[in-house]
Amino acid sequence: MDRSNHYEAAFEAYLRHHGLCYLAVDEAKRASWGGEAIKSLDFIVHGPNGEQLLVDVKGRRFPMGPPHRPRRVWECWSTRDDIAGLERWTALFGPGYRGLLVFVYHLSGDVLLPEGAEDHWLWNGRRYLFRAIPVVDYRRQMRVRSPRWGTVTLPGAVYRALARPFRDFAWEAARAGNLTGDLPEAVEQAEPSGRWLP
Repeated sequence: MDRSNHYEAAFEAYLRHHGLCYLAVDEAKRASWGGEAIKSLDFIVHGPNGEQLLVDVKGRRFPMGPPHRPRRVWECWSTRDDIAGLERWTALFGPGYRGLLVFVYHLSGDVLLPEGAEDHWLWNGRRYLFRAIPVVDYRRQMRVRSPRWGTVTLPGAVYRALARPFRDFAWEAARAGNLTGDLPEAVEQAEPSGRWLP
C-alpha cells in the first residue's frame, strides 16, 4: 500500500470507517515466491463473518480525458503482472481466501449517482466509487489491451455484469446467510446482485 496514492488512502479510510479488520501491505518490500518476485498486494481484509480478501487497488478517474472532451468510460484495465501476482498470493494463502481487484474511481464533481449508490465514498473533499471483481472471473474474460505495455482489460458489458460493490464481498457471508445484525445499515437495505450501479 502506498499512502501517498489517494486511491489507496481513500480505500483504507473506508475500511477503518466500517471497522473492517485489515493489514496494509508495504509495497516497498517486494516479496518473492520460489525465487521469483511477486507483485505486492495492497490489503489483506477480513470481514466480520469470516470473509478473507486479498485486495489489489486500481485507481481510475471517471470520466477520463480532458475537461473539454471527457470520456465517460469505466476503465477496468490492469497489467498481466498484477493479475498473475494476485493469483499467486491467493494460491499461497490457500483455501478460503479470495483475490479481489478493487477499482476505485475518483469521480468528477459533475458525475451524478442515484441516491444511496452503494460504496459511494466521500473522503478528503473527493468523491469515490468502489467496484470489485474476483481475479478468477477477471482472468476468464480478460482481453489484451496493449501488448507493448502488458495490459489487459474486460469488454465494458462483461465488466458491468461481473463487477459488484466492494461491500458485497466484505459482508458476503452475512448476505448469503441473511444475517443482517452485523451489516452497516446501507448494506442491510441493498439487494445482493451483480448490479454495476444502483
